[in-house]
Amino acid sequence: MHILFAGGGTAGHINPALAIAGYIREKHPDAHISYIGTPDKLEAKLVPEKGYNFRTIEVSGLKRSLKPKDMIKNVKAVSLAATASVNVRKILKELQPDVVVGTGGYVSGPVLSQAAKLGIKTAIHEQNAFPGVTTKMLAGKVDAVMLAMPEAQKYMKLKSKPYITGNPVRRELLNTSREVARKSLGLDERPLLLSFGGSLGAKYINLAVEGLIEWHNNTKRFYHIHGTGKAGFETMKNDFKEKGIVLSEEVDVREYIKNMNECMAAADLVISRAGAITLSEITAMGKPAILIPSPYVAENHQFHNAMTLKRAGAAEIIEEKDLTAEKLIETVEGLIENKPRLEKMSSAAKKIAITDANERIYEVIMKLYTNA
Repeated sequence: MHILFAGGGTAGHINPALAIAGYIREKHPDAHISYIGTPDKLEAKLVPEKGYNFRTIEVSGLKRSLKPKDMIKNVKAVSLAATASVNVRKILKELQPDVVVGTGGYVSGPVLSQAAKLGIKTAIHEQNAFPGVTTKMLAGKVDAVMLAMPEAQKYMKLKSKPYITGNPVRRELLNTSREVARKSLGLDERPLLLSFGGSLGAKYINLAVEGLIEWHNNTKRFYHIHGTGKAGFETMKNDFKEKGIVLSEEVDVREYIKNMNECMAAADLVISRAGAITLSEITAMGKPAILIPSPYVAENHQFHNAMTLKRAGAAEIIEEKDLTAEKLIETVEGLIENKPRLEKMSSAAKKIAITDANERIYEVIMKLYTNA
């Protein structure tokens, strides 16, 4: 059995592919796994580390802006697309995969398009509530469309009913209990607030959280763990130093949260962006959330993701244009010690969670493989 994955650019496209590939390898240790990505993005580092056969193509996405520099980039992107299709066809004929699975990003476009033309079984997995351009383009061509959130199907023209699979969730998250996590972190019965803006950091979240920490520091009302991301750690540390603020033992500010499974399991309330994988983890863990969608992503898809949780009663949303320390403090104060409200939100999150996404996606791929 030979399964080929295509997807890249961001961790949101790569990690689902790696999670699915790992699950297939667990079920079929002799399965051959290949991956097509770009040579200069994150997949070029992550995929080879897992030991999978990694091939590259030169391809880039189209810019929506009409600025001269972006128009020049678009001309180059069109030229690369034509070359990429030829190169993909050569790779596919050489590898002869049984099934090709795309997980998004512009690299998926030429790979799945050429695979479909060659009669190879194809599937695409969309992580967001609002599908990306590539997914919408491929939805009518592939043999199977897998959606993390059912809302996505209303934005696409499909040739068959989609499979609702959810997003793969890391095993260590599902296997970490609240009680064990809180004991490991040395917490008592007081609530824990967990906040983060991603590995690189989110400037405006960090600024608002800085004000939030100043507000509750030394009150001993609750614990707070905040991940600043790479870009924000020194800035926040220096800001507190300049203001003469010494953080209490209840406040833990880090550059990166390495033990996210423990912190998430122990948390009573989460503040974060609304990336698809993050929200899948939040719902799988049944965590109430305050979501601050990134306005800098394609099609504003994080806002659509966040609304899925908001409509279910599992989260509150603060758009970045409305985000201030005062607004965040007001929202946190209304939730963090309101145990009945948190329990209601937790229950709502669990109701929409899909914790067996790997198995669901695996079953779709195996159905295509047996019919290849």
